[in-house]
Amino acid sequence: MQRVLDACCGSKMFWFDKENGDTIFMDERELETELCDGRKLIVKPDIIGDFKNMPFEDESFYLVVFDPPHLVKVGENSWLAKKYGRLNESMWQQDIAQGFQECWRVLKTNGTLIFKWNEDQVPLREVLKCFDIKPLFGNKRAKTHWLVFMK
Repeated sequence: MQRVLDACCGSKMFWFDKENGDTIFMDERELETELCDGRKLIVKPDIIGDFKNMPFEDESFYLVVFDPPHLVKVGENSWLAKKYGRLNESMWQQDIAQGFQECWRVLKTNGTLIFKWNEDQVPLREVLKCFDIKPLFGNKRAKTHWLVFMK
């Protein structure tokens, strides 16, 4: 039984162990391509799924990592979209809110949710309006934010 879910794993950039056996890696896409600088980009999740409608039972994980796409203004086939994914510009608030609710649903009572957001295009304060729950703590001064929630 895996205890951790990465709901939008992408290429697992921040993972030290990209094959961590205690983790289910999920993403809505599978991709293998070369970026403009020649580096390989591999998105190979364990499960292909939508973070807004996860195929897991309630309270399945002790730790959920939610690092959704954070770009709304990016070309569909750009290297940024390939690397980080993209949000629907007209529905991003609804999508992020629904994704957070799903992460909360699959998180066990007393479990921890880690939310990662880069505010290059959308400020964190706007994203936090999508949640009914306030984070316990996180870094407030960086451009990329890591926030901790506990159920």
